[in-house]
Amino acid sequence: MNLIDTFSEFKELKNIDRPTMMSVLEDIFRNMLIKMYGSADNFDIIINIDKGDFEIWRNRVVVEEVEDSNTQISLADAHKIDDSYEVDEEVTEEVKLKDFGRRAILVLRQNLAGRIMDLEKANLFNKYKEQVGDIIVGEVYQGWKKETMVLDDEGNELILPKTEQIPGDFFRKGDTVRAIVLKVEMRNNSPIIILSRTSPIFLERLFEQEVPEIFDGLITIKKVVRAPGERAKIAVESYDDRIDPVGACVGVKGSRIHTIVRELKNENIDVINFTNNTQLLIQRALSPAKVSSIKIDETNKRVEVYLKPNEISLAIGKNGLNIRLASQLVGYELDVYRDAEDEEEDVSLDEFGDEIERWVIDVFKSIGCDTAKNVLDIPVEELIKRTDLEEETVRNVVEILRSEFE
Repeated sequence: MNLIDTFSEFKELKNIDRPTMMSVLEDIFRNMLIKMYGSADNFDIIINIDKGDFEIWRNRVVVEEVEDSNTQISLADAHKIDDSYEVDEEVTEEVKLKDFGRRAILVLRQNLAGRIMDLEKANLFNKYKEQVGDIIVGEVYQGWKKETMVLDDEGNELILPKTEQIPGDFFRKGDTVRAIVLKVEMRNNSPIIILSRTSPIFLERLFEQEVPEIFDGLITIKKVVRAPGERAKIAVESYDDRIDPVGACVGVKGSRIHTIVRELKNENIDVINFTNNTQLLIQRALSPAKVSSIKIDETNKRVEVYLKPNEISLAIGKNGLNIRLASQLVGYELDVYRDAEDEEEDVSLDEFGDEIERWVIDVFKSIGCDTAKNVLDIPVEELIKRTDLEEETVRNVVEILRSEFE
């Protein structure tokens, strides 16, 4: 039984510095010596990491009468080693591995392997802790219902949960995948590295990779909001008047942004020129809709946005996605209303309280339909989809509202 194999394993480990190796190995041997002899203060341990071997030398003082067999040796026993030794001289002799005994060697090897494993875990944890928020490229090793295992270039296991995958992501074994390191945590004394492709930071890092002006700091990303796989809005700003931040991000004929869109499974990306002018920022955030006027309530962080009837559905977007992302981007709750010019000939939904149940009216108002014409301007099928109400209920409401103008 020997420890050469374990030494070889240790020697091959990456990211473990030489002093740490030496310290761990010496510590393990000293602990073994303490168990065997009661103390290890009089032992010299010489470790050769490169060759994968070691020597242990025991130092004892020659005495006429031995009181401590660990630190003292009788004159007679010293003469068996070399007959020139005299009392009070120090005798140094090598302790052979076989002197430890088979069981002790086995324990030593297990302790060494355990410490090596702990070092590997600590180094892996620290390595990825420093990379949180950075993009990594890995290879898909195996996929399950709730998560996918990805291997990095050193063979370390990383986890990409289903919840952090973009809808439409489908990976086969051997596929290359890009994601950011979302978080690193210890579970049962093992580091777990969680990846994400849905985080806004992932989109931010992709822009940094594709747009040199962002990487160089000439363009700053002010904020990113996403509905992964569907739509995203990113506000950018340049401190150099000669640089068009939106144009730089999009690239010639969309060359830069197309690369990002493909990576994100055709996610629609709106690049917006950031401004400290809140009204202007809201108008840009609601693109492609054209805003007629805006009323801002700073106290409650709410904004009334007025638009022409044909612009309302654009502002709200499919399933309310456009207005929801715009609200997140600007930091205000946005409420969409029909332009004031049309209000005179329109009727508020609240006026129909006797014919339409209150909760139904509230559902229509929640999708930006505050008046009869707001509702009538949207096709029935679209209303059913947006309100998630029964078709019969929607058609009944439309019929009531339509009769008001006939």
